[in-house]
Amino acid sequence: MSGTLSCHPLCHDCDVSASLLVLAAFAASLVEMVEALTIVLAVGVTKGWRTALLGVAAALAALAIIIVGFGPLLSKLPIGVLRLIIGSLLLVFGLQWLRKAILRASGFKSLHDEDQIFADEVAALGGSTPSEGIDGQGFAVAFKGVLLEGLEVAFIVVTFGATQHRVGLAALGALAAVLLVVIVGVVVHRPLARVPENSLKMIVGVMLTSFGIFWAGEGVGARWPGSDAALLGIIAAVAVSTALTIAWLRTKQRVTA
Repeated sequence: MSGTLSCHPLCHDCDVSASLLVLAAFAASLVEMVEALTIVLAVGVTKGWRTALLGVAAALAALAIIIVGFGPLLSKLPIGVLRLIIGSLLLVFGLQWLRKAILRASGFKSLHDEDQIFADEVAALGGSTPSEGIDGQGFAVAFKGVLLEGLEVAFIVVTFGATQHRVGLAALGALAAVLLVVIVGVVVHRPLARVPENSLKMIVGVMLTSFGIFWAGEGVGARWPGSDAALLGIIAAVAVSTALTIAWLRTKQRVTA
């Protein structure tokens, strides 16, 4: 329950919190892995699959070192301080996602297009003819792409898990998203442009912002009505505010057009 380190196995509030935790980790990881897959495919097509896979392996190794090195440090902080720090970070992080999603949905920013991003990456890497051996540029692009996208996934998994001592649940949601993207990517062998990434980013923005509000509030001593079930109310409030903002921006755009 709110402010505790563990929950009773039959606690409904804890079930709600756990379900939302897994869903948020899954959705956020899915978005990041779709973007990472596009970069890896572009490197594989232009610089060779050996280069691309070595870049991926190196990035995963670096992520493992970062998680192992910094993850346990969070668990040593008092739970109130931990939730305040992580809640504030998630609030900032979530609002950034939400801002971009709102601008895209209202027409002030172009929609995220994986096919176009793939074409741009291929052009930047110098065409579609794979090179022999290990290409330094391709390795660097694959490594940087997977590392940067993976860092966001690692941040979400570690922070979500640390605040409720449920790293395993958060990791399960992230792992499911990673496996889904990898399997579909291997099968279709092309960017996953049909994934509703723009909608997913808005959902993730709402979820991260809501978790940030909830945990930051607990960090400063707030007691939410209904304990963990209050998350549902916060998510609903953020979602409604987001929808109203999009509607207002669309109206503003029509007036100024």
